[in-house]
Amino acid sequence: MDVQAQALNKIIEKLNPGVLEMLSDKGKSIFFPKQGILSQAAQARGKNINATIGEAREDDGSSMHLEEFESMLNVPIQNVFPYAPSYGLPGIRDTWKEFIYKKNPTLGDLAISKPIATNGLTHGLSMAAYLFTDPEDTVILSDLYWENYDLIFSNGYGASIDTFNLFNEGGFDTSAFARKLSSLKQEKVILLLNFPNNPSGYTPLTSEVELITGEIEKLANAGKKVVVVIDDAYFGLVYGEHVFPESIFVKLANMHENVLAVKLDGPTKEDYVWGFRVGFITYGIKGGTPELYEALEAKTAGAIRGNISNISHLSQTLLLNVYLSDSYEATKKKKYELLKTRYAILKDAFKNEAYGKYFEALPFNSGYFMCVVIKPGLEAENIRQHLLEKYSTGVIVFGNVIRLAFSATPTGKLNELVENLYQACCDLDK
Repeated sequence: MDVQAQALNKIIEKLNPGVLEMLSDKGKSIFFPKQGILSQAAQARGKNINATIGEAREDDGSSMHLEEFESMLNVPIQNVFPYAPSYGLPGIRDTWKEFIYKKNPTLGDLAISKPIATNGLTHGLSMAAYLFTDPEDTVILSDLYWENYDLIFSNGYGASIDTFNLFNEGGFDTSAFARKLSSLKQEKVILLLNFPNNPSGYTPLTSEVELITGEIEKLANAGKKVVVVIDDAYFGLVYGEHVFPESIFVKLANMHENVLAVKLDGPTKEDYVWGFRVGFITYGIKGGTPELYEALEAKTAGAIRGNISNISHLSQTLLLNVYLSDSYEATKKKKYELLKTRYAILKDAFKNEAYGKYFEALPFNSGYFMCVVIKPGLEAENIRQHLLEKYSTGVIVFGNVIRLAFSATPTGKLNELVENLYQACCDLDK
């Protein structure tokens, strides 16, 4: 193991030995290199001749680039073409940390890490898997989950996936969650929570969050080391009443020395920039100190450097410019209100009792999606195919569940979407 990794491990072990136990073998071995090329390049910065940089430069020292790009860009070239730091641009990291506190006021002045920039949330999840999962580990998540988790945790890092039932009697199945956690025998527990949930579009109510976090605390009190990976991809897009308004991160980041909260979020869904590929990974743990967080940040940045090197400089620049603009909050609110309107239309549409003959809406109160469960007698995949062929309507199927993306459906076509689903069921029931 490299001496730089050993040094980071000693810091983590000194400040919280449980966190060191949470790291995977890869996580223990990784480091951000402060020696070698990066260190020598830093020492040469500002010198009369700097022959260290792995970029092409013009004779005046500016980044070499094709002039055709300049007509498409309205930002300084130094904020576009050079490599960005593996940690992310300092400005956007600081701004995103401010956002976390602003959007989650319950955090108060609790110390958390500075966000590390990732190439979207998928990459952030992959880096979390790199740092915390070994092939013998199991990741616990709900039975309705984004299929990419399989590719990341199972195919990518060899971990197993185990699930608990998400819904019961119109809400989060806290009993199933409690049973699953109480049955765990392993000393290290990896739990993945995704709210608003993809595919169901559900965020737990405040009362449910208290029960969820209470069960996690029981594990910690029993001496288990708990890594809670929080997929906050759709954070803030909450429309229903009594829904917990903040990230569950606020309940976990100061819960216990045995609970490491790993928050994955970003502008992809929140700010409608799917192609920018920028996300963030942030840590919180009771008693977390700047030194502990800096060690975790260094390991994360090292994993990123060894994986994709760094994140798009241009995307980070554009985002930061928008975040600092006076109109950002108002414009974002308009988009939120449009999604909330679509949510309300769907809620109203499912009051039609006739639909209950063939499908039932699962609880939904947030996010981009909602789901229906197809009742016995019909096959969801057959319905999907029929919708495509006869009604020119596309939906997503998971077993006997059909997901409807109201985020992508024009407001005026939402009632038609549900009616098409019903008519397709009628057709196939003949």
